[in-house]
Amino acid sequence: MDLAYIPSPSTGVIHLGPIPLRGYAFCIILGVFVAVWLGNKRWIARGGTAGTVADIAVWAVPFGLVGGRLYHVITDYQLYFSEGENWVDAFKIWEGGLGIWGAIAFGAVGAWIGCRRRGIPLPAYADAIAPGIALAQAIGRWGNWFNQELYGKPTDLPWALKITESANREAGLYHPTFLYESLWCIGVALLVIWADRRFKLGHGRAFALYVAAYCAGRGWIEYMRVDEAHHILGLRLNVWTAIIVFLLAVLYMVLSARMRPGREEIVEPRSRKPVDMEKTEQAEETEQADDAEDAGEPAEDAEESGDADSGGDVENGAGSAAKKG
Repeated sequence: MDLAYIPSPSTGVIHLGPIPLRGYAFCIILGVFVAVWLGNKRWIARGGTAGTVADIAVWAVPFGLVGGRLYHVITDYQLYFSEGENWVDAFKIWEGGLGIWGAIAFGAVGAWIGCRRRGIPLPAYADAIAPGIALAQAIGRWGNWFNQELYGKPTDLPWALKITESANREAGLYHPTFLYESLWCIGVALLVIWADRRFKLGHGRAFALYVAAYCAGRGWIEYMRVDEAHHILGLRLNVWTAIIVFLLAVLYMVLSARMRPGREEIVEPRSRKPVDMEKTEQAEETEQADDAEDAGEPAEDAEESGDADSGGDVENGAGSAAKKG
């Protein structure tokens, strides 16, 4: 008898009258909102203006969804184009199936378009949004829980995931790999936030750290999964992808740190407002007054004293000349 396990939802859809609310779609949407919210806070802290992250996300999110779906359909084409399968199901994104690799790649293209339209460097934007993407993935993985998919090997651990029987799965208790990845992504987000504050990461290195850290976790989590996948030299395709992307991310961090050390001083030209110039002028006037006080006299008195001394020197000079004559 199993005393403890994580139950699975009996259905992934909740009907609000005639409107179906799908758990998978809800998790994706919630994750996007969290990513934009956190990215906006980080962008403002870097000197950018409010709303810029959301404006660029209008480009990045649709591109990311298309890219994620394309990667899934291409790598799991047998689910949609084999004999007896309906190719129309490839468009049913609400039933699950988004490849993070395609989502990030195509999302980057969309972000690049948005950044060019605003005159913003893409690496700076990527650094600001990186922890938010990790949190979005953490939330989005719960969509797999609603759909009872992407679980791991059988286990009798207290946190095992109970899967019900259907045409494509066998009932039993399995490793909740969706939960493992969700927790790992939260850890990745915290790591990037800490490292960014500690080392002042710039020029895309915070984003590269997110990519490398995520790939490190995705490798061992992917190895636990039992759903059908393509294999190369005995390893799942996504494991190879994680290894390659991890190495590329680390290489980028090393080369970027050597070629462009430090962090961008200005991330958004529009954010340089006239009010900042006024504050600068006020600061300069205050500094000049402080220097005068440190010299032992107010600024105006110093000018008067200087004039008096000049006059005295003239008179003394004239008197000396008269005596010599």
